[in-house]
Amino acid sequence: MNLATPEAATPFRPGWPRLGGWFLALAALIALFLGSLMVGRFSLSPHDAFTALLAAVFPIDAPSADAAAVMIKVRLPRILTAMTVGMALATSGAAFQGVFRNPLVSPDILGVAHGAGFGAALAILFGWSGLALQATAFACGLAAVALAYGLARRQSADGATLLVMVLSGMIVGTLFSAGVALIKFVADPANTLPAITFWLMGSLGSVSSRDLQLVAGPVLVGVSTLMLLRWRLNALCFGDDEARALGVSVARLRLVVIVAATLMTAACVSISGVIGLVGLIVPHLARLIVGPNYRVLLPASALLGAGFLLAVDDFARVLSASEVPLGILTSLLGAPFFLMLLSNVRKGWS
Repeated sequence: MNLATPEAATPFRPGWPRLGGWFLALAALIALFLGSLMVGRFSLSPHDAFTALLAAVFPIDAPSADAAAVMIKVRLPRILTAMTVGMALATSGAAFQGVFRNPLVSPDILGVAHGAGFGAALAILFGWSGLALQATAFACGLAAVALAYGLARRQSADGATLLVMVLSGMIVGTLFSAGVALIKFVADPANTLPAITFWLMGSLGSVSSRDLQLVAGPVLVGVSTLMLLRWRLNALCFGDDEARALGVSVARLRLVVIVAATLMTAACVSISGVIGLVGLIVPHLARLIVGPNYRVLLPASALLGAGFLLAVDDFARVLSASEVPLGILTSLLGAPFFLMLLSNVRKGWS
């Protein structure tokens, strides 16, 4: 058996129709990106939007100073950040669903969002903002997952089993949620409490190019790592024993995937707040389009996740003068969509 290409011995063959779906997702993402350049409170015509975009890259004159400022300082960083966060959450969700062999797993299964939320709430309580808030949220998100994994390792004689890890993640998530509730209880109800509540709802309204730079590194490392491990994730779908027979170190692979996905999720939550359902729904949609083969499923999840969150963010920008938090919109739009996806459960998820 050729271990370098295990899909040759498995039903994981993408086929041209499903590869066509992958390219369709790429085309839809490009169209969304171009359309998003014109969406916002400061309206730009297609000519002004594209000219301002080109002026940011090439030595040409922008249509106006205002158009250039809006495009370079506000709109383009927000669009790229939305795509980056959506890509990271969807890729993390797909990877976690493969590692845990469960279609209901999301990137927060080990408590990273609860931990990051606790860190952000603590920073806001102390009056920290900007980089200090993001660093605290990022560190607490990583600490939550480390605690959950450590508890699972301690309770399992033969290593961190899937069930024990899930239970440990639930316990840690509950613990940090209680911490957030305690912070909200003692916070100033006039100023601090609304700031904490709004942050926990998730938003990209205040992101800047600096935020994009901060999140780009962890996301690049995490996505690159997961892409290199795609065929090994295929092997995990058959179970631990079958994966070991293919020469995969299951415990090591599981740890690497958890670390990579957690790194991305914690970085995204630290700048955007808690945005739910992206990492749960998008991988299911990707499976319907390209199938369960992780060699094409992970890239498709990344593209669809970027497009999904970008579309939701565009909707948030035009829905009202005061932007609706992204966490609310993803739940309102994602829940009915997920109910439609449940009709495919009888066909199998993997």
